[in-house]
Amino acid sequence: MKLYDIPKVSLGVYPTPLEPLRNLSEKLGKGNLFIKRDDSAGPAFGGNKTRKLEYIIHEALEQKCTVMLTVGGPQTNHGRTTVAAAIKHGLKPVLVLSGEQPAALSGNLVLDAMMGADIIFAGNDLPSAVNATIARYEAAGEKVYNLPVGGSTHLGALGYIMAVGELTEQLAKTGVSPTYLVCPVGSLGTYCGLNIGAKYFNAPFRVLGIPVSPQAAERHEAAAKFIRECSEAFGLDISFEPDELLICNGPDDAPYSGEAYNKPDLLTRAAMYELAKTEGIILDPVYTGKAFRGMLDLLVSGFIKPDEDVIFLHTGGAMAVWTKEHLDDMQPDLAENCTMDKWTP
Repeated sequence: MKLYDIPKVSLGVYPTPLEPLRNLSEKLGKGNLFIKRDDSAGPAFGGNKTRKLEYIIHEALEQKCTVMLTVGGPQTNHGRTTVAAAIKHGLKPVLVLSGEQPAALSGNLVLDAMMGADIIFAGNDLPSAVNATIARYEAAGEKVYNLPVGGSTHLGALGYIMAVGELTEQLAKTGVSPTYLVCPVGSLGTYCGLNIGAKYFNAPFRVLGIPVSPQAAERHEAAAKFIRECSEAFGLDISFEPDELLICNGPDDAPYSGEAYNKPDLLTRAAMYELAKTEGIILDPVYTGKAFRGMLDLLVSGFIKPDEDVIFLHTGGAMAVWTKEHLDDMQPDLAENCTMDKWTP
């Protein structure tokens, strides 16, 4: 199967920028550090889900679906981008979210509501809520495309298989040959797609994943299985053994994944502040902040050698900074992170 011939809709503007992190490289005294700005791609502030949704939305339209339903946590970046992509292509967006409805909307939920999504809060029974919601829409004459969490399907992973082709072309123009491409690891679609793409396009780098939750740190077996399934789906001869996949979670007493998914974390925020203050680039506390914290620690500890070049994949999601739980937790260290004074005439 020729991967370039698989049809998709247009959602993003490519190639996304590949920018040097000159100030940070100089400060750390390390090799050349770069950032791949996938946060700049796609509708409603975009992010990594944009590349996946281009293939998924096309399939939904081909199947004559009228509703795009997906699931996630209350602050899902995937959900927000899916809502925007669905609207752009004439599909009704529906989100079924775990947990209870908050007293006030913040972060991604504000954007979901602005775009007119139907939002169902499922409490502790997400599968039953999904099934009931699909049945309700189908009873009203709709045809529902049921998209799993994170868009992590074989078709979704194709977005990041092909992203490696884009990146290798950019690297060829710059003459850079990085040792690692660092990315967050969550629902596996991005991470596995990148690993397949690295082999398919003979990329010079190894994909280094940083888990966004303690559970994601132990997903080597699941990732190897998903890669094998994707490879079979696209007629590729690409596979990895679990121990070939690089997922680093740091020291046991201070793992990069933090205590739990989407739980405020002082060490993650410190890494976010570092990139903000050195390069003026904003990360989020749930995904990219954790991945960047891991990359910084691996640079400082010497796991990544001083002469090795590294690319950090910015997958977006900065809207999480404006969620109530993270804003509340940030207040004390924000005051210490900058100089504030009141002018007195």
